[in-house]
Amino acid sequence: MNHFSRRTFLKGAAGLTAGLLLSDNLLGQENTELSFPNRMLPAPLNGGFAMDDYWVWDPSVVKGEDGLYHMFASRWSKEYGFGNWVTNSQIVRAVSKTPAGPYQFAEVVLPARGKQFFDGCATHNARIVKNGKYFVLYYFGTHYSDPAPKPGDDVWDNGVAKRSWMNKRVGMAWSKSVYGPWTRSEKPIIEPRPGHWDASITSNPSPVVLPGGKVYLMYKSSPKNYDPPLLLGAAGAKSFRGPYERLSDKPLFEFHTAGQMENDVEDPFVWWAKDHFELIMKDRFGHICGEEGGGIHALSKDGIKWDLASPVKAYSRTVKWEDGTTTKQGNFERPFLLFEDGKPTHLFAATGAGSRPYQLERSWNMVIPLK
Repeated sequence: MNHFSRRTFLKGAAGLTAGLLLSDNLLGQENTELSFPNRMLPAPLNGGFAMDDYWVWDPSVVKGEDGLYHMFASRWSKEYGFGNWVTNSQIVRAVSKTPAGPYQFAEVVLPARGKQFFDGCATHNARIVKNGKYFVLYYFGTHYSDPAPKPGDDVWDNGVAKRSWMNKRVGMAWSKSVYGPWTRSEKPIIEPRPGHWDASITSNPSPVVLPGGKVYLMYKSSPKNYDPPLLLGAAGAKSFRGPYERLSDKPLFEFHTAGQMENDVEDPFVWWAKDHFELIMKDRFGHICGEEGGGIHALSKDGIKWDLASPVKAYSRTVKWEDGTTTKQGNFERPFLLFEDGKPTHLFAATGAGSRPYQLERSWNMVIPLK
């Protein structure tokens, strides 16, 4: 086996010069002027991507070879409940002439392909990157032996969703064009490790392309199942084709304690900024940034040891719109930054309107321009 060591990975990362800090300062120093909240402009009312008859989630945008902006996202029919993301989701592509959109549906990219495959029943958590000549689409896929859910079925109550959740595995697909054809990995690129902190699943991939095509990949897992705490780990590969090997045997963040297990993070978006990594991610319970479902900003020299930024809060569920109104979104998740010429220009997020998180009337992928 050709081992990909942490030392080899860090040596490669040190040579990368592209990218721009959002907090152009030393790790841990406060820089309020350049913090995320102060970079956000009002959100366009008709921006992003929505479909009337579908739940929409997981925004990830890349500029195609045609000069247009292509959003890879997840959708599932509104015939089913919002909770069917884990049983019925499929990854699609939408297109816009401008980064803010609105994006128009173009095609299904990763449909269900049969229960004999690890991703045979559902694909979700799209993350698209350009690596050399290839567009590489990371995602999680899952399968289940149960009959396909019917409209009206409560898949979390009858257990189908929980069984599907436990089969989540990170996979990838690649193509030389955003239009495909796409070649899918036949097996997951990261498997759970029995007896370790990441024994249950692998999901929520967040890739970073490093010099020479090397890849840093953050992923989510847990020791047992879907109960908190959910934890994040890091893997690396010499090329996008793998193999992907862990860069640490321990989770990257452990905010929980024996007396407060409901304190964790998910949905990381990671990038390289001149000489270090940065990320934004979701504070699930709000004990870190002060808002349930709000965002956290963190920094790292090596992708293994992370420090919370100052200020720590990256974003809020409260959104200011271009017409002067302000709303508190039911959800604001799966943050994604679009970089152009090394600069972050737009923040995308999966969002929804509803009385409280996950009790949504509709969902869509919104966009916030950045100063």
